[in-house]
Amino acid sequence: MSSPGYDVVIVGGGIVGAAIAAEFTREKMTVAIVEAGVISGGATAAGMGHIVVMDDSEAQFALTRYSQRIWRELAPELPTDCEYMECGTIWVAADEEEIAEARRKQSYYAERVVAVEVLDANQLSKAEPNLRRGLAGGLLVPQDAVVYPPCVVRMLVERAQSNGATLFLGKRTEKIDDLGVTLTDGSRISSGLTVNATGAWATKLMPQLAIQPRKGHLLITDRYPGFIRHQLVELGYLKCAHTLTAESVAFNVQPRMTGQLLIGSSRQLGSDDPRIEQQMLSHMLQRAVEYIPGLGELSSIRSWTGFRAATPDKLPLIGPCPGYEHVFLATGHEGLGITTSLGTAKLIVDQALGRKPEIPVEPYLPSRAMKAHE
Repeated sequence: MSSPGYDVVIVGGGIVGAAIAAEFTREKMTVAIVEAGVISGGATAAGMGHIVVMDDSEAQFALTRYSQRIWRELAPELPTDCEYMECGTIWVAADEEEIAEARRKQSYYAERVVAVEVLDANQLSKAEPNLRRGLAGGLLVPQDAVVYPPCVVRMLVERAQSNGATLFLGKRTEKIDDLGVTLTDGSRISSGLTVNATGAWATKLMPQLAIQPRKGHLLITDRYPGFIRHQLVELGYLKCAHTLTAESVAFNVQPRMTGQLLIGSSRQLGSDDPRIEQQMLSHMLQRAVEYIPGLGELSSIRSWTGFRAATPDKLPLIGPCPGYEHVFLATGHEGLGITTSLGTAKLIVDQALGRKPEIPVEPYLPSRAMKAHE
């Protein structure tokens, strides 16, 4: 049994797949979204929702900056429950070495017309009174934002459906090929183009992908309005968060529009067990309390884990899949999937329609990181 043919079938109902679906339907193309579980039930629901410009590499900067600009354009259209809040990020410097890194980032961002400000110790204390005393300062990036991703996905999917997209929920994909997808119940959905946007589980369909799931823990508190005002991240995060060889934790706390605090972050390779690991969670919270001692007095509501799709070079796979004529990839975003979802959608659609993308796509092409299938 097969479903009617579509111009595009998108496998994966997270924020990347939803953004791609919305973008294709804007082009008047017929779209099907196939999701094995529930919309935004994977890494999208598990993530922090930080919309941030990053500078690990020129390619990472280009994609995050491009995507953030699209987010800012979309923001007025987001429903209230998406909780978009341009609270800014403060990269917190613990010592003079990290202040030097803050100044380096300031120079890098300023050269690329990103608003930034270096804060000294007194300015940092005034901006965030609950941080511990004795910190050296920080770097404020005021245009960074936070958002509640599941509600954004709902909006994007609804927008795609209002433009004619079909949603196949609870349908697990068994195989992707150049003619569409085969579901585990034996049925087929044919398409002119298929996009694998299944995040950390993309290798279940394509084992040749250079992707590993990277486990992370998060915890959310009760409501404490005003306890922090910005997304706070330690500059030491840059030393450990993107290594692919070890477990790591870093201070990363986000204010939510509800008054809650979302506390992270941990990163682990080599585990596909979704259960909370108390030792890792405790280590993560201890790190957070080192920066904000008062966190130890707050009540938590719940903790959870999720899996990010990590690539060896820390860049996503966006574009045609080698060995196929009509299959694209949109995965491997690791901890930047929320930020880069909208930019990824633009790049996918531009490539599919033969248009010149606004930023160069070469750094993200899947051909750099995989072998063609047999």
